[in-house]
Amino acid sequence: MDLGADVWGQIALESSQLYVTEGTTVRSPFADTTIEKLPDKVLLNIFSYLSHREICRMARVCKKWRMIAYDTRLWRDVSLRPEISGLHVGSLESLLGLISIRFGPSLRYIELPIELITHTVLHELANKCPNLTHMLLDFSTAMQLHDFSEMQAFPTKLRYMCICLSEVIFMEGFMRKIYNFINGLEILHLIGTYEKVEEEEEEIYEVINVHKLKSATPNLRVINLFGINFVDDSHIEAFSSNCIQLECLAVNFCAKVNGSSLKSLLQRSRRLRCLLMNQTNLISEHVMQVEWEKTSLQELDITATDLSTECLIDMLTRIPNLRFLSAGQLNGFNDSVLKAFMELGNPKNLIALDVDSSDNLTDDALHKFLSRYGHQLWGIALSGMPHITDQLWQSVLPVFNNAKILVMGTQERLGVNIHVDQLMDGIANNCPNLQRLELRWDPENLRFSDKSQKAIDILRVKCLKLRCLVLSDGRYYETTKANFERADRTTVVRTTTNCRVSNYYLLSNYRDLIFN
Repeated sequence: MDLGADVWGQIALESSQLYVTEGTTVRSPFADTTIEKLPDKVLLNIFSYLSHREICRMARVCKKWRMIAYDTRLWRDVSLRPEISGLHVGSLESLLGLISIRFGPSLRYIELPIELITHTVLHELANKCPNLTHMLLDFSTAMQLHDFSEMQAFPTKLRYMCICLSEVIFMEGFMRKIYNFINGLEILHLIGTYEKVEEEEEEIYEVINVHKLKSATPNLRVINLFGINFVDDSHIEAFSSNCIQLECLAVNFCAKVNGSSLKSLLQRSRRLRCLLMNQTNLISEHVMQVEWEKTSLQELDITATDLSTECLIDMLTRIPNLRFLSAGQLNGFNDSVLKAFMELGNPKNLIALDVDSSDNLTDDALHKFLSRYGHQLWGIALSGMPHITDQLWQSVLPVFNNAKILVMGTQERLGVNIHVDQLMDGIANNCPNLQRLELRWDPENLRFSDKSQKAIDILRVKCLKLRCLVLSDGRYYETTKANFERADRTTVVRTTTNCRVSNYYLLSNYRDLIFN
């Protein structure tokens, strides 16, 4: 959208300019150029920067723009969920027409809300969109499914499928109709209702039959089971028994997972590199039974799993090639764990470390670890710990020359002040590859001077790869945001209210794990 505005503004500027040569006024060669004279391919490129909702508005301007707006090349990735894209399809007949006329062979990705998931729609997608490889089906608000008894066709080239589950609607009537069409799936997301539940429900329903699903999907590389209240270790066992290509398994916020399946999972899935178990209820005894030294595991998230100190030492000293570790909110993660990891483990390949809210880690132990291994880290998150202030960061910043992600600070009000100008200056001078930065300190704890603009200027000029700078809402946020906006970098500065920085960006399967 910004590119289009720049192009049109330049044309308008050049059209209005007059050139004076030896006393003679000469009209600009662009004087007669208008938006109507732009080639279609240029307009198409400009439109490609707009959202689909904006493209629909542009279609009302004139016949030419309508023709450009309906070009199938602009409709390769489509979300028809109004709360996500702002697009609302009024009737099934309208959608069938869109599939046939506007989407066609160009369509690669589509998101459908429950009211549009019918056998006629899916049949039309199968027939008219042969290159469709990514699909999201949102059943999360369903109170009743459509009748799928007559469904005979379904897209057959799907590589990625995401199903948002309902708490109360059983999916088997739909699923048994598609089992024969999805054996080519490589990436599967099953999204539960964890984020929507306000209080614990009395009854939990197993709304999708995982044991049947795993038989229909033998080629899965990435499985994400997010926030599903009925998923337990038996479901992990089921997938591991049939998916020999498995590289990444995420069961974040699946509270019934206790780790009893981990031993067999890692014995069967020899290619498994990434295991994400944030907010599960792992039992230390189960975790210690795993033959970690024989695994290919490289990326591990055990945040808020309540593992014991003994278990953490046992695990971290036996994993041979750990690259990514997220171990925040663990009372058992203390100085002895970090010391054992340095002396008996193999942190030489580590590129990402997150120990958010690990209050039992001292700044001295962190300083020793970061001084030794900070030069190899791409992502460092030391947030949520009141005793970790700008003093520790200033002392270790000189070794963070490869850092791409930094997360620091706590939202708790501190008894000391954070001198943010010096901190920003240190980051700018030591982290040239920085892409994402978050400062979570309370605005009242941030101390800055009239020279803050200079420190922000240095950060903006030296960290040219910086895409995201997240700050708590306050005076310093407003100052920093205005500075970046004056340099036409309007999307960089954000607030902690609507954005959080995470080391997850560094996961090898990060793009495959994106959903919603």
